[in-house]
Amino acid sequence: MAFRHVTQLLTIAAGLFAALPAAAATCPALLDYSFPRLQDSTPQSLCQYQGKVILVVNTASFCGFTGQYEGLEAVYDKYKGHGLVVIGFPSNDFGDQEPGSNKEIADFCRMTYGIKFPMMAKTDVAAPKTHAFYKQLIAKSGAAPKWNFHKYLIDRSGNTVESFGTRITPDDRSLIASIERRLAEKP
Repeated sequence: MAFRHVTQLLTIAAGLFAALPAAAATCPALLDYSFPRLQDSTPQSLCQYQGKVILVVNTASFCGFTGQYEGLEAVYDKYKGHGLVVIGFPSNDFGDQEPGSNKEIADFCRMTYGIKFPMMAKTDVAAPKTHAFYKQLIAKSGAAPKWNFHKYLIDRSGNTVESFGTRITPDDRSLIASIERRLAEKP
């Protein structure tokens, strides 16, 4: 009798392991990118966030809008338990306002704003060297970042992208309403 239970458990476990590659293959094309993590350059696949609502923000440490970090962390903290992830992409593309190294940026974000949401290494978000991920965000939303702290909201399926300009703060009613609407949708 015990042998039969062990055999059943092994069969179930084998089925679960067999399903893992299939799950990875279902990653939406928009999320099929890896970026080095800001803090230590460890590769981070955006596929790990599939099924979540994702708020993507290009950031800069020396910008008049840098104070938005505080609001981004507050939104992340409030909604992460409901399936939201905020991902920061530091960029030096606008006004040379992110000139530091990845370590300097990571230290600034941690010590100044207590940032806990995921941050990727410096990334080109504007022409002429726009990263392919940002090219897709632009194509799907119809809007390119014109300055730091431009926001893109990606739905749980990784198909729909909404764009929110720099002046839309993280606590803006229109952004919060979109986040809550996307979180209410089933994956």
